[in-house]
Amino acid sequence: MHFNQDTSGGNSIQAYSDRGIVINDRLISCSVLVTAESVDEWPLATVADLNERHLDMLAAREPGVIILGTGTTITFPPASLLAGIQNRGIGIEVMANGAAIRTFNVLLSEGRKVLLALLQGQDTSGPGPLR
Repeated sequence: MHFNQDTSGGNSIQAYSDRGIVINDRLISCSVLVTAESVDEWPLATVADLNERHLDMLAAREPGVIILGTGTTITFPPASLLAGIQNRGIGIEVMANGAAIRTFNVLLSEGRKVLLALLQGQDTSGPGPLR
């Protein structure tokens, strides 16, 4: 499936695969933080790497909601980490990357203040087609 959603100039994700995501015609194969205004490399590979300091950094961006993509399957971080974000009044949803990307694009198109924290720690050198 190919995405071509109009988000009025935001950083919507045009396509994704096991190799990475495409934003503004650029393939990104590392873990990444995406908002309407920015695309930043995130130096984490898996949920096991995630700690409170990382979530504090996400909260400092003041999103309305954080979508955490954890790879090809859902892997939940410890509940205490999620509670730390929720206690600040910020929603956080944990999803597999495909669902996280689709949800991010929808929320972005609605003008919501959303942050996608996408973990891409798996091998991204495979020949999988972009969707």
